Amino acid sequence: MSGFFEAIYRLVRQVPPGKVVSYGQIALYLGRPRASRIVGCAMHAAPGDVPCHRVVNREGRTAPAFSVTGTDLQRLFLEEEGVRFLPDGRVDMERFAWKLEDFPKASEHSKKSSE
Repeated sequence: MSGFFEAIYRLVRQVPPGKVVSYGQIALYLGRPRASRIVGCAMHAAPGDVPCHRVVNREGRTAPAFSVTGTDLQRLFLEEEGVRFLPDGRVDMERFAWKLEDFPKASEHSKKSSE
């Protein structure tokens, strides 16, 4: 499992500021399309250098458990990066989703993050 978590972290570290990606997109890209909940667990346990605030659900909703204080820090972080939200509180996925075609090529992804 930790190898899968590391693959998730490597990928999320590449999401550019001002973009978001869904748990399901990450799972699909990594070849485990039914593992979006595992991606969520990985984000909950992520080290500080992983920009987990850039990961949202498939509808563009932020994670209720992102902040233990109950405030919407995830939304605040995203807004600071220029991400805009729709009136119903979802990220405007049409404009701000990091599309699968934008993901790094598999050969780039397989490189270790220290390179």
